[in-house]
Amino acid sequence: MKRLILLLMCFFSTLVHSQEKSKNLISFVKPIIGTQRMGHVYPGATAPFGMVQLSPDTDTIPYSFNGKYNPEVYKYCAGYQYDDKTIVGFSHTHFSGTGHSDLGDFLIMPTTGKLQLNPGVAKNTATGFRSAFSHENEIAQAGYYKVKLDDHSIVAELTASNRVGFHQYTFPKAEEAHIILDLMSGIYNYPEKNVWTYVRVVNDTLITGYRQTNGWAKNRVQYFALSFSKPFISFGSKNFEEKQAYRGFWGKFNQNKNFPEISGKQIRLHFDFKTEEQEKIKIKMALSPVSMNGALQNLSSEIPHWNFEAIKKQTQDLWETELSKVTIEGTKELKENFYTAMYHTFLAPTTYMDVDGKYKGLDQEVHQADGFTNYTTFSLWDTYRALHPLFNILQPKRNNDMVHSMIKHYEQSAQKMLPIWSHYANDNWCMSGYHSVSVVADAILKNVYTGDPLKALEACVATANKRDYEGIGNYIDYGYIPTEKSSISVSNTLEYAYDDWVIAQLAKKLNQQAIYQQFMKRSENWKNNFDKSIGFMRPKAADGTFKEDFDALKTHEQGFIEGNSWNYSFFVPHNPPGLITLMRGQKKFIKKLDQLFSMDLPDSFFAETEDITRDGIIGGYVHGNEPAHHVAYLYNWTNQPWKTQEKIRRILKMQYKPTPDGLGGNDDCGQMSAWFIFSSLGFYPVAPGSNEYAIGSPSVQYAKLNLENGKVFEIEVLNASDENIYVKSMSLNGKPLQHYFIDHDTIMKGGKLSIVMSHKH
Repeated sequence: MKRLILLLMCFFSTLVHSQEKSKNLISFVKPIIGTQRMGHVYPGATAPFGMVQLSPDTDTIPYSFNGKYNPEVYKYCAGYQYDDKTIVGFSHTHFSGTGHSDLGDFLIMPTTGKLQLNPGVAKNTATGFRSAFSHENEIAQAGYYKVKLDDHSIVAELTASNRVGFHQYTFPKAEEAHIILDLMSGIYNYPEKNVWTYVRVVNDTLITGYRQTNGWAKNRVQYFALSFSKPFISFGSKNFEEKQAYRGFWGKFNQNKNFPEISGKQIRLHFDFKTEEQEKIKIKMALSPVSMNGALQNLSSEIPHWNFEAIKKQTQDLWETELSKVTIEGTKELKENFYTAMYHTFLAPTTYMDVDGKYKGLDQEVHQADGFTNYTTFSLWDTYRALHPLFNILQPKRNNDMVHSMIKHYEQSAQKMLPIWSHYANDNWCMSGYHSVSVVADAILKNVYTGDPLKALEACVATANKRDYEGIGNYIDYGYIPTEKSSISVSNTLEYAYDDWVIAQLAKKLNQQAIYQQFMKRSENWKNNFDKSIGFMRPKAADGTFKEDFDALKTHEQGFIEGNSWNYSFFVPHNPPGLITLMRGQKKFIKKLDQLFSMDLPDSFFAETEDITRDGIIGGYVHGNEPAHHVAYLYNWTNQPWKTQEKIRRILKMQYKPTPDGLGGNDDCGQMSAWFIFSSLGFYPVAPGSNEYAIGSPSVQYAKLNLENGKVFEIEVLNASDENIYVKSMSLNGKPLQHYFIDHDTIMKGGKLSIVMSHKH
């Protein structure tokens, strides 16, 4: 099901107002939502790769309705929908751009007037604690969010450090003012999701606690410490759990009012104040994957004071540093798209450890990170393609830590596998392939990973040989996955074949010849699903016959996940020459590629696939989903590379806009944005694990990559314009470049790539 993918859709669409001059790159970050159906980026406050991702939630749509999946919940994967008119509160954890979801932990909502402990309904905000708001009174910047809550006349401001969310609420004069802490609320929520919640009121300004949930992550525990800048007058709670068979002898206490120890499954708390006109009440909430004490340490270490503006500046300075890793020249729209994309690519993966290096492992034990930052939120089916390759250039230190995190995941895993989709000390097993091997191998092959490469190879091989996981045993035995064994047999076979090629490249580097030969042979398994009689990848039965009832246009029940055969038939990124040969030569290959981009694909062919919409489609090419992200670059392996240049410019223009619906599909934890960054710069990693990038058609006029090793790589684009989309000539450090490829080592050594553009191919 397509909704099992992650989208990191851009932010909402209000112009990001900047109080800095245009030289500040934050001023070009313009939150975008994506398509109206798939707008899943949260507008909120977070530090780069931050553990806290603090954002408004605009509704509380349940995951199921009358016992069945509620399709409306899909719009709320990030908690925020631009079209909504109300806000129910501000929660501290979010996925940015996911097509399935979780999180939304610890929702806080300030209110005035009579206490209400139900969010109410959007059509009538008076029915609950939610509030109407207007985009006219809303500001979103990197590291900062501000909105006026109209129903309560409260101005809400948010910022954050890595592990602490910082709230600032400006109240009117009120005899009754409240801060609601909603421990029931969550994204993709349902009544049974909360396993247990515990809260301890330490004193009149400090609260600690935790919540355990069973959702996308099967066993997720999040700890917190919350501090108020002003003592509350009174507090209380309500347990909304309908039935609890046994309650012990706690009935001796009135647990609903001023009781300091609260536990249950469905709890909301309120903290009561009196406020003067324009009085500010500030809240700091620290998170920890380990303990309440860990959250307290994170709180005192990262924000030991109450200076909101200082933390806002500190976090925005961090963003400015990250955005400055690439400086470009181009149009205002290009800069808005580019730096918005940069922002999105630096949201995830997220930090997952306390300031002292402790973190919760896959074995649910507490571990100490030794010499690395532990990360989670690995949407690997998406991000192995371009996000992690981008990190190998712009964020090698972080990507090194991410690979260390993956190896620790392997060591702690009961299945002894590298992550498939790593999620808060869990693996949610989302999507197909074992693409962590691509990230691990690519980092080693590009000299980014500082750990033991032989141990990493061992982890890759063990993962690829896990016979009882999603058809791997059948794949090894048959050389493909029989269609009767899996509904996504073809896409899994194709993805495994690519992953096996990456393992082979790593084995070759490490002089492990037996492993190299084994996995090179496996990497050719993609051929076993290619039906030469029709020229498409096609499901095959165990007896070797191809599926009879087959339609290359359909995405449903045809052997593919989130795509059709037209897109997946080009998924051989590790061997384009072999694919061209099997498709009967360049002439026919080019014709088929041309047809992919020019055909008419009726809506009925992707009606059952939730994440594919018309917005992300050009002809039959589905850019709004990842499997074909490399396809436009395949013309570089033919005698018509100019068609790559034409297609890339077309995709850049059609699929990325600084508007509320500015993305043509799911951003998927940064993959869509990473594609934009690479392609705007003029090159792309068609096959991570290769040292080679394919040249496209740069949309920047100039770019400077400020590398962590102190080197600078420049891209100079001469005759740049919207009309001049074709590469006339190229030179590298003054020497002519004859081929439409550039290697990784060349970039990392620094230098200048000069590209002369023309309106003729």
